[in-house]
Amino acid sequence: MKGKYIPIILILFSQFLFAQNTFDIILNGDNREKDCKQCIETFRQKPKGVRFSIEREGNNLYFQVNDKKWFETLFNKSGDGIAIDVVLKKRYACGLGSVASSQIKGELLEPVYAKALKAGLKPYADDLFRVKIGTIPEAYLNQKSEFNILFLSNKTLCQYYVIYELESYQWELLDMGMYLDSLTYNPKKVQSSESKSTLIRNKILKFDIPFQKNKSNYSQQDIKPIYDSLRLTDFNIKTIKVKSYSSIEGITTRNLELQELRANSIISALQKFQKPTIQTTVSTAENWVEFLNDIKGTKYEYLLSLTKNDIKDAIAGKLSRDMESILKHHRKAVLEMELEKIYEYKGVSPKELLINFNTAVRLNQEAAARRIQNSIFEKIKSGEVTSDILSQMAVPMSDKYVQIRNNNAAFRYMLDFREVLLVYNEMLELEKLMPNSKKIKYNVAVLKLQLWRYNAIEINEDALEKQIYDLKQYGIGDDLITRMIVNFNIIRAENLMRNRDYKNKDKAVTFIKDHYDKFSLSEYDYLSLAQFFSYYAKTEFSVDLLENKARSIYIDENLLFYFLNLTIIRNEFVKDVDYRTILLNAININKPRFCKLFEAIEDGGVTFQILDNNYLRAVYCENCND
Repeated sequence: MKGKYIPIILILFSQFLFAQNTFDIILNGDNREKDCKQCIETFRQKPKGVRFSIEREGNNLYFQVNDKKWFETLFNKSGDGIAIDVVLKKRYACGLGSVASSQIKGELLEPVYAKALKAGLKPYADDLFRVKIGTIPEAYLNQKSEFNILFLSNKTLCQYYVIYELESYQWELLDMGMYLDSLTYNPKKVQSSESKSTLIRNKILKFDIPFQKNKSNYSQQDIKPIYDSLRLTDFNIKTIKVKSYSSIEGITTRNLELQELRANSIISALQKFQKPTIQTTVSTAENWVEFLNDIKGTKYEYLLSLTKNDIKDAIAGKLSRDMESILKHHRKAVLEMELEKIYEYKGVSPKELLINFNTAVRLNQEAAARRIQNSIFEKIKSGEVTSDILSQMAVPMSDKYVQIRNNNAAFRYMLDFREVLLVYNEMLELEKLMPNSKKIKYNVAVLKLQLWRYNAIEINEDALEKQIYDLKQYGIGDDLITRMIVNFNIIRAENLMRNRDYKNKDKAVTFIKDHYDKFSLSEYDYLSLAQFFSYYAKTEFSVDLLENKARSIYIDENLLFYFLNLTIIRNEFVKDVDYRTILLNAININKPRFCKLFEAIEDGGVTFQILDNNYLRAVYCENCND
């Protein structure tokens, strides 16, 4: 299996027959409940860590499993076995009309029963076991295919499995940041588990620029109020990502060309305010998402049932003029700007900065030392010098230099999580020097939570919970405290789950669900929470968390596609009237990635068998059948 994917398996059992050779398999036996009782119970009791899949090597198919004991329990009697249904993507070709429901979707291979399965099971790499269970028919070799599993008991079909490959993401505690001179957050971005983050982020700002109808050029005069409002005297714009949207009326190609002209005009106007070149990324789309959201509950709601092309035809001419009060809000550029601080010693070498810092400390010039310290941090972030320079900064252990020592320690931790225990012990020493410092009190609590999560130190839960709530008396705001308490309950839930205390685990998870709306969440926080809820089989919490964001053009791409992972294989979600908006949002954000969801598993898709859903198939054929 591909490293960045996990198999999600759905049980399907249909009452439709398919006219083909079913060998000796009993598809709809009168005694199915009795014959399948042991098989169904074995699946019900399957440990969460048990994984199985079908793997292809050349023409051969293998059943692969990571738990030999569970395998032997499942295939215990002579009539217990496996058969493979080889399903072709051409079954879902867009020109074929609706897809007929059938119990067997493709070519059924001859079943393999318990005696042969147990005899053929061999150890494989990474503590896996596998057994050959069939050969792909020659006529299917050069066609896109997938392999569904029929689990048999007493030669009776008991379980029919379709395997879905869903992209997985790592999740962590919600980002609490660390206090340096001010509260500083890590650069966590919503990205798949194989990706890597950069180090401490620059300031990120997001805002909209509305477009006037038929206007494509922007001048410095147009942009200056925006630039001034950002108060950029201490910052340069490092990067700009522009998502440029047109309203949906008119010819699509012309709309996209106009949006690109508008976006580049905005970037050009901003570039004139500074010398460093701004790195830019531009994407364009018609604003179908906000159009569909905004016509709900209006006299134009009937348009929701039409295809995109039919909507365009319907609003051409007079109707588009009548709808201008709605459409005018859909023409905009969404800008995401990364700002890079203009620091005082930009042209000074790291070696000189170190000498100047140590000199300022020696002369008791604490304010100058802090300015130089921040410049050294910038040099480390930009890669001009390694973090080894931090150990060469001579800072006395005294009241006057507690903040500088705090900054150095917190920065080391944010650069390298492996420093957490050393930094925690250093913070405890600083706390003795300045026992009422809100920054140090906050940092100590953050580090203590992290150490507790990884069982690095002994923790009294009640005392830690009180320690977090007591931060209020040192000036820490309720939003930061609630964020910490949510993290406290995330860790508590993990520990309770490990101890099989499911009742109190559920209480901790519910506490998190009831309190995450008490503070602002980053895109990474949303993903972490969604992953957490899904892990504890609270998919409905994940959907509640993400659903409104999924219908917004402002959602992060990976977060939107994670929401699709949660829902696209579930008909109860797909049939919802608002789901079309979510699908069109994904198409607008990244059409190739959306269309890839419907590819075969071995080609990086979720599975083309989600096209069994006629609604999804209609969306796919409208947008991906180029």
